Formats: sequence, C-alpha cells, structure tokens
Amino acid sequence: AEDNGRVRFLDKREERAIRKVLMEKCPQHVPAFDLSIHTGARAGEQFGLRWDRVDLKQKFVQLPNKRTESGKWRFVPLNAIALAALNELREGNPMSPWVFVNRKGEKLRGQRDWFEPAVKASGVKDYTWHCNRHTFASRLVMAGVDLRTVAQLMGHRTIQMTMRYAHLAPDHQQNAVERLVTSGKGGESRRRQSAIKTATVSGDRP
Repeated sequence: AEDNGRVRFLDKREERAIRKVLMEKCPQHVPAFDLSIHTGARAGEQFGLRWDRVDLKQKFVQLPNKRTESGKWRFVPLNAIALAALNELREGNPMSPWVFVNRKGEKLRGQRDWFEPAVKASGVKDYTWHCNRHTFASRLVMAGVDLRTVAQLMGHRTIQMTMRYAHLAPDHQQNAVERLVTSGKGGESRRRQSAIKTATVSGDRP
C-alpha cells in the first residue's frame, strides 16, 4: 500500500550513490532502477510487466490503472533513459514473456533482496523502492510539468493525491513569482523609485 503522507525523493548525489553500488554488485538490475525512476511505476506494475504491454517503437508502456476511475490501463511514455533500459532488457531476455527475469530466466519476484542491500551500502538513508515513484513525480513538478499531467502519469485516483508534490519545487515557484518583477510595469516603476532614492541619498539625483 502507498504511504500517502510521506514524500521522500532522491537528489542527484543520492542517485549517483545508489547507482554506483548497483553497478558494482548487481549491474543486471540497473535497468529496473532506471525504469522505476523514469516511469513512476508501482513495484507490482513494474515487475508484473509483460513484453506485450511494451511498445518500443511508439515509446510507451501500458500499465494497470486499477486504482483510478478512468479505466483499466494507463499509457506511460518512455523517455530516452527508460527506452534504453527496456532495450537492454529485451536484448538480454529475448524469449521470456516477462520483462524482468532472474538469472534462471524465470519471472523476477521483486526488488527487496537486491535493492535494499544496495541502498544500505550506498549510505542513503530512509529510502525504499516505493520512493522511486516520489522521485519521478517530484522531478516532473520541479521541471514545470503541471499537476494534472503528473496525476495521469502516476495513475492517481484524485488530483488531491498529486497535490502533495506541489511544495517540492520551492526554487521553481520562486522563479515563477519573480517573473512578475521582470515582466510587469510595476517592476519597472519599483526599480526606478529605488534608483531615484539611491541617487537622492548620494546627492546625484537626476
């Protein structure tokens, strides 16, 4: 079950730390990590993914949409990193119907036995696989993607579930309101008043 009250996402340093451990200890699972933070798929959705729900040419995956009222499936587009991860998995797994398989070619049950040790070894604190969804959503918000689109990509039942990410981009929000200063006449007036005040104090008023 999702923890709707807790938001924990990776910064770039933490991602590099986890990726370094994965590359050293279990490089075959790096594509799974990449796909998780670049699609926002739930663990059950991701590790239950079959190749007949993946379209590498059209660049999307079809994920269950059981938690929403819009239908049974949602289509999540693949960016360059997610697409590369799936192409790597396809090359290493040409026969199985399952996208994620173990060394025996059987369906991979999940990530706990390799991801949790990797996180611990990386030194990253208080981070679980489910937090990859938060990383996906928060990075979208910080990139300026609107919340309704984020909700659709995440497969949220309501927009209220997505609103928890609205506060995660303080710099982006600050930049948004600063645009009023540079684009409005009020900003020009305020700057001129400030310039006149400075000039008056210095005795060099125009």
